Amino acid sequence: MFDIQQKLCIYMEGALDNDSGKMGFGLMRFSKHPIVCVIDSKFTGKTVEEAVGLPYSIPVVSTVKEAIDKGSEIMVLGIAPSGGKFPDSWDQPVTFALKHGLSLINGLHDDLNARFGHFLKTNRIWDVRKPKPSYPIATGKAAKLDNQRILMIGTDMASGKMTAGLELYAELLNRKTNVGFVPTGQIGITLMGNGIPLDAIKVDQAAGAVEEAVLQQSDKGIVIVEGQGSLAHPGSTATLPLIRGSQPTHFILCHKAANDHLRFPVSHVPIPPLDEFIKLNENVAKVCGSQNSSKTLGIALNTIGLSEKEAKEKVTAVEKLTGLPTTDVVRFGTEKLITAILQ
Repeated sequence: MFDIQQKLCIYMEGALDNDSGKMGFGLMRFSKHPIVCVIDSKFTGKTVEEAVGLPYSIPVVSTVKEAIDKGSEIMVLGIAPSGGKFPDSWDQPVTFALKHGLSLINGLHDDLNARFGHFLKTNRIWDVRKPKPSYPIATGKAAKLDNQRILMIGTDMASGKMTAGLELYAELLNRKTNVGFVPTGQIGITLMGNGIPLDAIKVDQAAGAVEEAVLQQSDKGIVIVEGQGSLAHPGSTATLPLIRGSQPTHFILCHKAANDHLRFPVSHVPIPPLDEFIKLNENVAKVCGSQNSSKTLGIALNTIGLSEKEAKEKVTAVEKLTGLPTTDVVRFGTEKLITAILQ
């Protein structure tokens, strides 16, 4: 969509130190574009590492003007607010950015070309979550493929599905494996330049959109499908069309290790025991034996917030409970899960 040499700034006002900044965090970790700064006035003058402890020396500034002065060419909205709705408070910084020649990458549901397009000259707005007008209805065709289809599933929203999937994809590429990746959310689409904005697609066509994307990767021996939502979350409808569309041969379960309840605003809902939750997802996939059976290969823990000792103890406990290889792919590497995949 954009030249890989173009310089990014990431708009993260009020979100650098919380989960709503996941779009920005994903770009910091995986984007091939040079990132010149992050915008969050709370931490201006610091680096991201100094501000929140993440291993990035990217400077933090307080305004869009400062980002432009540092050479930014594209501003990315690095915040994923609840419901994916564009807040009115962002009108001023986005207008300033567009008037001063920055292009914009928008991962929210709102069509910002419609809202701000009159400010554009040679710059552009990429509305990442804009789906095609229609998709086919799923028919289970992916089950006939002879490749390995791995769906990342989660116990909750923002549990690390995208990060774990991309880490595994990168390592498999590094090992010269014939692997593909199907992005299904705004971060994956932004990073890969293609994919399906699953939560913006009509629910009747969602499984068909996934199926179409997976069939397009039929030449790959391994296909990793980016997960969304969770069967455990009362507000999520994404996991079922992902299962039906991709007809996965395998799952990798992703879980935020420090949490025993879902994130706000449903923090009254406990996260099920992981061994039982694994059985639930596998049973949903096979539909009493009438559809493709899926086996869980391993567990990707997100151990943020835990000490090194606590994280290792959690890994050991989860392996004992589930009998499955478990790791934090960021903290401890991908080897356990890569071994499970290649076996």
